[in-house]
Order: sequence, then structure tokens, then C-alpha cells
Amino acid sequence: MLRKLHSYLGLAASILVVLLAISGAVLAINPALDRAQAKVSGTDQISVADVAANIARFYPNVEQLQRKASGGLIVYYSNANKAGADLVDPFTGEKIAAYSLSPFKRWVQNFHRSFLLDTPGRAAGGIGALLMVVLSISGLFMLRTRQGGWRKIFRSMPGSIKQDLHGHFSRFAVLGLVLSAITGGYMSANRFELIPVYQQVDPAFPETVNGGKPAAVDALPALQDIAFSDLRELVYPYAGDIRDVYSLRTDQGVGFIDQATGELLSYQMYGTPQKIYEFIYMLHTGEGLWWLALLVGLASFSVPLLAVTGLQIFMKRRRSIIRIKNNATANSADIVILVGSESNSTWGFAKTLHDALSLSGYRVHSNSMNNIASTYPKAKQMFILTSTYGDGDAPASAKLFMNKIKRFANNPNFQFCVLGFGDRTFDSYGQFALDVNNVLLNKGWNPLTNIDIIDKQSTQAFNRWGTVVGSLMGLDLDLIYCPVHLNTQLLQLVDRVDYGAEVNAPTAILRFIPAEKKTATFFNKIRRKPRLPQFSAGDLVGILPTESDGARFYSLASASKNRQLEICVHQHPQGICSNYLHKLQLGECIKGFIRENPTFRPRLEQSSIILIGAGTGIAPLIGFIRNNHTCHPMRLYWGGRDPNSDFLYRAELEQYLQDKRLTELVTAFSRTEESCYVQDKVLADAPKIQALISEGAQILVCGGRPMSKCVAAAITRVISPLQITLQDLKEQGRYLEDVY
Repeated sequence: MLRKLHSYLGLAASILVVLLAISGAVLAINPALDRAQAKVSGTDQISVADVAANIARFYPNVEQLQRKASGGLIVYYSNANKAGADLVDPFTGEKIAAYSLSPFKRWVQNFHRSFLLDTPGRAAGGIGALLMVVLSISGLFMLRTRQGGWRKIFRSMPGSIKQDLHGHFSRFAVLGLVLSAITGGYMSANRFELIPVYQQVDPAFPETVNGGKPAAVDALPALQDIAFSDLRELVYPYAGDIRDVYSLRTDQGVGFIDQATGELLSYQMYGTPQKIYEFIYMLHTGEGLWWLALLVGLASFSVPLLAVTGLQIFMKRRRSIIRIKNNATANSADIVILVGSESNSTWGFAKTLHDALSLSGYRVHSNSMNNIASTYPKAKQMFILTSTYGDGDAPASAKLFMNKIKRFANNPNFQFCVLGFGDRTFDSYGQFALDVNNVLLNKGWNPLTNIDIIDKQSTQAFNRWGTVVGSLMGLDLDLIYCPVHLNTQLLQLVDRVDYGAEVNAPTAILRFIPAEKKTATFFNKIRRKPRLPQFSAGDLVGILPTESDGARFYSLASASKNRQLEICVHQHPQGICSNYLHKLQLGECIKGFIRENPTFRPRLEQSSIILIGAGTGIAPLIGFIRNNHTCHPMRLYWGGRDPNSDFLYRAELEQYLQDKRLTELVTAFSRTEESCYVQDKVLADAPKIQALISEGAQILVCGGRPMSKCVAAAITRVISPLQITLQDLKEQGRYLEDVY
């Protein structure tokens, strides 16, 4: 519900909020510019009388002094019946610069306040401020839920680049946007009298004045008692009118001064409502708080980016809606599939399962977990596919499931199977799926197989799960899931290096460039040079062996700025895609697409980076090292079989050691006299690694799951004397895994 409110409200209000934010951000620069010109140091040590005397030497026809919130002094004067205004140094009375409100600033102010539409525009501005408050607060609570609590709100945020940008900028901007929107909304409500309006009460004009000869301005006692830093405005008497008075406005109140005696004739202190309004006005405009204005302005500049990325995320979610064909009714179904998903991605896997079971002759009913029926009279099996949201919470389409399942009639012959989807970098990996599985076990249901959890939507893991489930059902269940809306590109193989044949571990480093193709235009056919999509080392490339096969994903050893797409592939005897790739000849093409993997990135703000991998797990690690042009400390622990056969990237690594992109290289080979594995070298270097971790080092592990478990156990032993756990490092974003 909160996400729908945030999404649809954001779509409806995007233009209005963006216009308010951009114009407000432009205005936010002015207080800092005014402050830069102002002479403010020591103004609490000089009186208004002294300043007025300094002004009199250069401006004999002064009419008004105005001290701006920034501290700058504006002198309004007349000269030969022409009015003028200057920014003046209060300590000398000398002119700093002519003063005028630029037409551009005036236009931006009017646009920000009313969109140049007067009263209707001011009303629209007030509505825009209210919408910004709702969007900011709803977004903040969504972020809290996604991150798993307020304490984790600033930790790393897995997701696509668009999600990452949207989340990072929202965390940076939310406080500034809430402050700006609430204060702007208050001022708008005040103007339209939707809240009690303060009434400024000025003192009555004095009935009697001395009427004597005007004294010199620096001799007036009332002005001598007021520090210049407290002044807001001093209006001089009309020249030649001995009955006129000085009008004074300070930070505390308003009054009148006799021009002959210098006596304060009457004075009215500001009331609490006016002080509140002025304080809110200062917070909104930043006048008097130039540093706050800059911070709020920076936050406002993020709104267009938030709007664009938010729209892209919304459209991606809309495109990901899956339509289920041949969906049997709940009463007629043999098999029920229930889906828990936050952003519709789990539905793609559910549809693949639905279609495969339907082809096998079953009547299958698929629905969201929220829509679980009270009974399924003919069904014998139920599959539950669900993701986890935030800190173990139910995703959007499963929020009602736990309550509804309590009313579901028990059936001891009813088989169930729970498949979770998650991300191992989260503490609550697959937690909601585990909770659902436990609830069904406690109800006495019969499990078809043990619960399984798919990491990062791995299509290979899903296929393996389908094979296991199919064998239990007596089916040949080949679940090949291919994500929809793939923006595939033709990639041409231009280089390959083969390793490992001697140790029965054929491995190839394959390098691709975009294949050229002819594009038809209105006039003729032209040859357009294609470009690689944007990607970073550690992202994934999905490769389609044939039109009918699902994509297989490989970690990228290059970034798009390297102008090649590079992967490292081990040939598996039964591997469809690995065999397909190993048979490729130079010049041949494949179809591929990029999947971002922002959760696996080195953080160069950490003191040093420890990279650990084995076999083809070196691919993203070599990419990180290759692009380490700042020579940030990076250490690589890598394991292979035999240095004479499958020492991947050997020459390149030696080059990086020389040019300092790689600080240290530690290798482990299992088919040598030493016969050790990478986790053994980690344990051997325990004191060194302990010291690096104590200094804030980050660890990135890439390779097969068995290797990653051994490395995790080794690191756990290494850090045990430090009184921290592996989970602590994961929560801090200092232990990242990319395993398969």
C-alpha cells in the first residue's frame, strides 16, 4: 500500500515537485552569495549610531539603512532626485557595489512562489509542498522497510544502478526535502489563512515629539545602545520635517526615535506567533543560515534525478507484470502455485513452473499468496514461491498470507513445497520463505521436498531445483526460465586464451566486441558502429546458447570503458552454455545482455581490498585490479590446479604487481607438491589479514559455493581474536560474495 501511494503520487506530482525543487535550489544559492559579499565579523561590537555616522560621510542624502539577514548593509539614498541603493561596508561607510535585485532572481522568486500564476499558482505551490512531504516520508519508510530497520538504513543497498541511485540520493536528500516542504507548506497555509495567522502589532505613532533641532545621528542615545548586528532597518525622517521621527526595526521589535533628543519614543516587542513565522521563514529561505540554504539546495537538486529514476523503476516494475495463461480455477486445480513478490520478478519463475506443469497434463492454478483460498478441493500439491522483503518481512503480495493460512483447512495428504528467493548479502536471506515453511510444517502438512532458496534469481539454481522436484513427481521437469524484455546484443568473439586441458579442467578467457550490423534508414542503408552497453567489472552477462534455452550468467572481467566484454568460462561436461561457448571460433557471434550486480563492488574508501577466488572466480577480481588506476591497496588470494596449466591471467597479474595496481598476489595450487587450497593460504596469512581487517579492509570472494564456504570458515577463524563475526563484516558491507 505504501509503495503504491509513493509510486502513483510521485507520478502525479512529478512535474510540480520538480519545478518547485529546481527553482528552490537556484534560490538557495543567493544566501551564500550575499554572505560572501557581507562584512559581518565584529558587527556586534559596533553600534547603529557608529554605522550611521560612517554612512553620513559618503551618503549625505541617505533615506534608509537595511541590514539583510546575511549581514550585508544596504543604503538607500537619493541624489539629484534619483533614488539609488548600494551595498556598503558598515565599518567605513564606503561603497562595495551597487545593489539591485536582478530580473532573473526576481523571476525565479515569482516562479517558485506562484508559478507566475498569482493566487492559483500559490495554491499549486502549497499543494506541491504537501505532496513533497508525503513523498519524502513515505519514501523514507519504504527505505527503512527495504533495509531491514532504521539502524541499517545507511548500509549498502543491493539492486540495480537505478535503484541504487534512487536509494542513495533519497537518503542524502530526505531531511532537506522534508524541512523545505514542511516550512514551505506552513508559509502557504499561513498565507491562505488555513492556520492561525500572526498579526504584527506596530507601536502607535508618537503623539508628541520634541520638535527641536535634529541632532547628529551618531549622537542619538537610542542608536548608540543598539548593536549593528541587531539592526534590521532604520528609516530616516523626511529632510526638513522636524516633527518626523526615525523608524527603527531590530531583531526584537519595532519603535520610533526622536530625531532631536534621540529618545526611544515607543517600542513594541515581537510576539511569539511572529517569531515562529520568522523562524520558519528563515529555515525555508536560508536567509541568515547560508550553510543550511546550500544543504537544502543540494537536496533539492536531487529531486529531478529521483523523479527520473523513480519513473524508470516504476516502468520496469510495470513491464515485469506476468500474465498467466491456462490458469485453472481454484476449485478445479490439481496443483496450486502461490507467489509472494515485491516487484513481480518472482512471477516469472512461477510462470515457468506453471507452464511446465500444464504441459505435463496438470490443471494448475496460480495466484498471489494474499489470495489463498480457504480450500482447494481437488488439489494434492501446493508450490509456494516467495521472496523476502527487508528484515525478513513478507513481500507485497504475501502480506496477508500468515493470517489467512490459519483459516485454511488441514489436509494430511496435501503436499507442499516452498521455494525462496533472496540475496545472500542480506542478513535475513530467505527468512520469510523459511517462516512460511515452518508454519506449514507446524500445521502437519507433508513436504514434497526440503525448502530451497535461490540466490540472486539464479536461473541455473532454479533449473536444478526443478530437476529435483520433477524426479519426486515422476516428471522430466526442465525449468528453463528466461527473463522477459531482454535487450540482447550481438557480440563477436575477437580473442580467446585456453587453459587447463592438461589437468582436465578446460577453461577459456573469451573477449567480445559488439558485432557490426547494417541499419536501414529512410534514405539508404548505413553502417553504424555499435557500442557496448554500460557495465562494470563484477556485473553479469546473460548468454543465450540458442533461442529456446534460458540465459546463463557469467561474471564480467572487464568494464565497458575497457571496450571489450570479457568472461572466463570453465567447460562442464553437461553444461549447455559452457560447451556452446568453448566451441566458438574467432569471428563468431553470440547473443547477450547485461544484468547489473551492484552488490559486488570494491569500496575504495576502505583502507585496503582483499580479493579471494578460485578458478573462474578470478574474472571479476581481475577486472577490479585492471581498473585500479589509483593503485589503491589490493591483495589477491587465488587458487587453481597447476601453475603450468591453468594459471589464469598470469602475465597480466605480474604486470599489475609491477605497476602497483596489485599490491600482493598469493596463489594456491591443488595439483602440486604443495597441494593446498586458497583457504589454506588465508589461514597461513592470518596475522596479516587480521591487521588489515582491523584497519577497515573489505573482503570480496568469488567462485564456487564449496570454495566460498571453506573461505568463510577460514575468515571466521582468522577474525575470532578480533571479537567480531563474519556477520558483522557482512552488515558493514565489508564481506561480499559472488558465488555459483
